[in-house]
Amino acid sequence: MKHVFLPPADLDPLTRHPKAAAPGCHIDLHHSTCFGCGVDAPRGLHLKVLAGEGLTVDAQMPVLDWMQGGPGVIHGGVLSAAFDEVMGTSPLLVGKPVVTAHLEIDYAKPIPLGSTLYFHARILGRQRRKIYIEAFAHLGDPQERVAGAHSVFVIIDVEAHFADYYDKRVVL
Repeated sequence: MKHVFLPPADLDPLTRHPKAAAPGCHIDLHHSTCFGCGVDAPRGLHLKVLAGEGLTVDAQMPVLDWMQGGPGVIHGGVLSAAFDEVMGTSPLLVGKPVVTAHLEIDYAKPIPLGSTLYFHARILGRQRRKIYIEAFAHLGDPQERVAGAHSVFVIIDVEAHFADYYDKRVVL
């Protein structure tokens, strides 16, 4: 990747929540119509983020024709949304719901339609309400990265944060 991400040197370490999903298990999220993870989203990514070892998560996504940007390759915004979903799910390993504050992507290589994209994300640490995360994507060989990302997510009180926006009948 071309960009160097330097998180703050004074990050507080985080530990996995005792009730976090076990390694290899799906991390359930918020609602079924979410564009990133919702099984009922009519045109969504339908990502299933799996808990990894320690503070890591993994996911995979088929690169479908409707995701096309340039001829024969994924649209950068779709890739960005996938990174946002994978990285935004990882703080659930430490029991913290979050929203995206900053997301930066390094696009290294074209990602062809018809391929399967693999994601790996790792929580780096916390500074007050901010959680720092890094991730990368590959097409089957983790040594051949096609994109990388880093992000800052902010810990929220879900009900207070979304109080003016969600239907009170929806369980978050």
